[in-house]
Amino acid sequence: MSLTRNRFNLFVSLSCLVGYGWLFLVGRLKSEEVGSSYDVCLIRHFAHIPCPSCGSTRSVLALLHGDLAGGLYWNPLGLLIFTGLLVIPFWMGYDLLFKKDTLFRLFIQFEVILSKKWVAIPTIALLLFNWIWNICKHV
Repeated sequence: MSLTRNRFNLFVSLSCLVGYGWLFLVGRLKSEEVGSSYDVCLIRHFAHIPCPSCGSTRSVLALLHGDLAGGLYWNPLGLLIFTGLLVIPFWMGYDLLFKKDTLFRLFIQFEVILSKKWVAIPTIALLLFNWIWNICKHV
């Protein structure tokens, strides 16, 4: 089944809403409770090791408080999530307002580029490095 623009917009909208909702809920907790008392990572729960995205919530929360070093320490992927949560709603609003599909077309182009070996292999290597780093620092 191919991805249509409408399905893409629905998925991205729901993802942003869930992301904002999660940050709202977790942002009300004490910082020491985030990642310990309220853990939703199934890999860490069952395998007892952090996944490559573990620490992303703490990273985004640190970035929201202006702590770039803390955000990068917890998980560099948090910077991508933070940027996406800031930019994507405005980009989607622009596309809807002007009846364009620039975000969807960028996603399709990104998917094509990421499918090339010379991009996919370093990307996978970076994700593996991030995973090893998460395991070593006990995120």
